[in-house]
Amino acid sequence: MSSYYKITVNVPLENSDDVRKAMGEAGTGKIGNYSYCSFSVAGTGRSMPNSNANPHIGKADQVAEVREEKIETFCLKEDLEKVISAIKKSHPYEEPAITYWEVNIV
Repeated sequence: MSSYYKITVNVPLENSDDVRKAMGEAGTGKIGNYSYCSFSVAGTGRSMPNSNANPHIGKADQVAEVREEKIETFCLKEDLEKVISAIKKSHPYEEPAITYWEVNIV
């Protein structure tokens, strides 16, 4: 049985297709005869950049709200580092919150 990792990242709606494409090109969402498999849900992201930040959206020391898409997908363990790198390169945020954990896919 292969070792898989579930990956999630929140992305501004206008950037979600670019990030999803970069993730797929890096190896996410492969199962059987399918690739680029993912699931998304829209929501509102909130953050307050401090004075040292260089925010894509918002201003230092002010809470910003943005319509985001949470992208959920998975990859093989051997592709995980490449996928995380692809997310960071394609994501507009200075500090994207990327989560991942080991899962079993049956």
